[in-house]
Amino acid sequence: MIKIKRVFDKFALNNETRVLVDRFWPRGIKKSSRKIDLWLKNIGPSNELRKWFSHDPKKWVEFKRRYKEELKTNKDLLKLLRLARMDDNVVLVYSSRDEKHNNAVVLLQIVERKLKSKSQIY
Repeated sequence: MIKIKRVFDKFALNNETRVLVDRFWPRGIKKSSRKIDLWLKNIGPSNELRKWFSHDPKKWVEFKRRYKEELKTNKDLLKLLRLARMDDNVVLVYSSRDEKHNNAVVLLQIVERKLKSKSQIY
């Protein structure tokens, strides 16, 4: 099972593999204060896309389209897909305040779709 959580939320002490999927480390969070197992910096949206989107829900549909396009050539997406295939308890960690309109939501949709399709990803 793969899921998403905000980095600012409390994490239960369990066997989750936590993957930070933001390009930048979250403000106000010490690296030692959160158990992040893997940081895939380059899986986050490009700076241009991130600035254009600016977490404006009106731009959500277009943001998803552009972000998915960026991910088509992203090597970190392959790393994430391999991890999700090997580990059934992966958590995508993000810092956005908006829980419905952020890159982790898009990544979750993509990974779930790929896992269901059982398509070859290597």
